[in-house]
Amino acid sequence: MTHDDYVQMDATALAEGIRKKSFSASEALDVALARLDAVNPQINAVVHRAEAFARAQITEGHGDGSRSGFFAGVPFLVKDLSLQVNGLPMTNGSGFFRGYVPDFDNTLTQRQRAAGLVIFGRTASPEFGLGPITEPANHGPCRNPWSLGHQTGGSSGGSAAAIAAGIVPMAHATDGGGSIRMPAAHCGLFGLKPTRGRLPSGPVLGEAWNGVAVPHVISRSVRDSAAMLDLTAGASPGDPYAAPGQGPWLPLVNRPPKSLRIALSTVTPAGLPVHPEVRAGVEAAGRLLESLGHHVEQAQISIDLDEMYRHFWLISGTNVAAIFTARAKALGRPPGPDEIEPATRAIIAHARAASAEDYVRALQWMHALGRKMGAFFARCDVALTPVYANPPLPVGSLSMQTADFATYSNMLQNERPFTAMYNLSGGPAMSVPLHWTPDGLPVGIHFGADMGREDLLIQLAGQLEQVAPWAHRRPALERKSSHAS
Repeated sequence: MTHDDYVQMDATALAEGIRKKSFSASEALDVALARLDAVNPQINAVVHRAEAFARAQITEGHGDGSRSGFFAGVPFLVKDLSLQVNGLPMTNGSGFFRGYVPDFDNTLTQRQRAAGLVIFGRTASPEFGLGPITEPANHGPCRNPWSLGHQTGGSSGGSAAAIAAGIVPMAHATDGGGSIRMPAAHCGLFGLKPTRGRLPSGPVLGEAWNGVAVPHVISRSVRDSAAMLDLTAGASPGDPYAAPGQGPWLPLVNRPPKSLRIALSTVTPAGLPVHPEVRAGVEAAGRLLESLGHHVEQAQISIDLDEMYRHFWLISGTNVAAIFTARAKALGRPPGPDEIEPATRAIIAHARAASAEDYVRALQWMHALGRKMGAFFARCDVALTPVYANPPLPVGSLSMQTADFATYSNMLQNERPFTAMYNLSGGPAMSVPLHWTPDGLPVGIHFGADMGREDLLIQLAGQLEQVAPWAHRRPALERKSSHAS
């Protein structure tokens, strides 16, 4: 099996090849590891390589390297954030968590293992996912395979870069403010954020960031994402709630939706313009949708972004502060000056300065936003907007070395004004790779829907994938480096 063979297949096709014994799980892992070794020094997407860990998983199959599960034998990477894997180090992108090795599997990990995936490493994340970039001081910047001088987006930037560079066809990701959709947008990939409560957060948490943050994957194909949703969705015993609606979602990929009412907006919720290339991508997507029989009209959800981010940072910052407090208790000391980044310190300090009443008001505002979004989606089926305000920016343009909370918050608010509202309201949303700039940088297009309506998004994404395919597009890094693996 060559790298050229490997990258032509998504995870579903790889699994089928392994089942048919066209190649083995060990051979697929060999190619994935060779590819990692060839390109990771350039992109810094994988921060922990775990070959022996992966080989043991294959051996533990049926003795001959075969495994059970829909994705049996497919190489898989997990994000270095909030997903415990027994025996696999996890730093959460933070120097304060160096040396931490979980001794249990997260509920989601258990389902990934049951699906047959072979975990062989961790991908880069900014410290606790607190940025739309992936440039942690703990590991150094992750670089975009489409242009090494540009950012991958965040916080699942390592996963997105690893997929775009041909290391894996699909990888674990999380989304607390856009962290699945934003790196998917910057790396030319498909990224679906599920509805709040769709996937489990146990056994440690009932919900992450009060339900603001959710896990799933980034992938090249829509069907891989839909299949993973089928395999991992559903509440586990003791979970506080479950998302409305249910699958199976995989059959919907090849079932075009009925004519949809689509609300298009090319300005931010505050009415501000975006980069001309971003606007052009959204407008082109609108025209494509109209040609497919959908009804597209100008409409937007108006939100006070200052107010939204004030509540967002209180909820996320309080949750992160609690994790740092627990880590300090376990180590018997607070973090040193080089073990926590300036922006993280500022976010935690901002949250700790608030009162309990402030925290409750933030939660109340969050749920009020959910009702506002629900009313909006009573009048339309899908909202179409940009993902980011700009195409990928140069590495270093946004930095967690910023120590002033207001400066950092404004920087993020200006760059990602579209995605966080779906985290706070709880509804599903996705980035679809439909546009590239004249100089070859990907620009993802954002679609959002009402609570529980992943079905609409998956149907729409499948339709777009058929008429405007993207899997054939490969960054120059992959084309130039494929001979090395």
